[in-house]
Amino acid sequence: MQIFRPGADSVIRVALCAAAIVPFIAAGLAYAISSSPYMTQQNITRNQPVPFSHEHHVGGLGLDCRYCHTSVEKARFAGLPPTETCMTCHSQIWTNAEMLAPVRTSLAENRPIRWNRVHNLPAYVYFDHSVHIAKGVGCSTCHGAVEQMKLTRQVAPLTMGWCLDCHRDPRPALRPREAVFDQSWQFPPNQEDEGNRLLQAYNIHPEHLTDCSVCHR
Repeated sequence: MQIFRPGADSVIRVALCAAAIVPFIAAGLAYAISSSPYMTQQNITRNQPVPFSHEHHVGGLGLDCRYCHTSVEKARFAGLPPTETCMTCHSQIWTNAEMLAPVRTSLAENRPIRWNRVHNLPAYVYFDHSVHIAKGVGCSTCHGAVEQMKLTRQVAPLTMGWCLDCHRDPRPALRPREAVFDQSWQFPPNQEDEGNRLLQAYNIHPEHLTDCSVCHR
């Protein structure tokens, strides 16, 4: 008596091939999803209580990053400006603008504005703005052309792989310290030579930048 149908052999072959291939497809799909903008939040513009425009303030008025982000050179966090910093100008101009009502309310009630974080790293990641600034990494390297952004968005994926690419070879990202906050600065044609020079000048040792303790403490 025949136990298996004539097509059983084909079914088994297909099943065995699927068992060998499906795990690789699943792993590839999981990696694609984990590195997609859906997960990294790349290029997503968040709603804010006040539609602050870097394009206007930085690109148009020429404000230096440090005017608002006062702690960026000496602390882990760049910091957000207190309402008093905003009112330095807006107590004189656009004093009755409807979009600035939350700023006036914040000052009147002595209550800080609750901004929505744009660049949000996991709690297990240690990142220090001041170290990167001191080592010649410009703001635009991670934050992009903010002087062209009407509303701030995250342009870099901020994944572990993205950070490691720079830590393995930081030379392409290095610039003179006086150019760190200059959004219009361009890398020179001989950046490879300049990168090597700055690597020595800043006393950077890439062989240790990929140690786990650098970013996970």
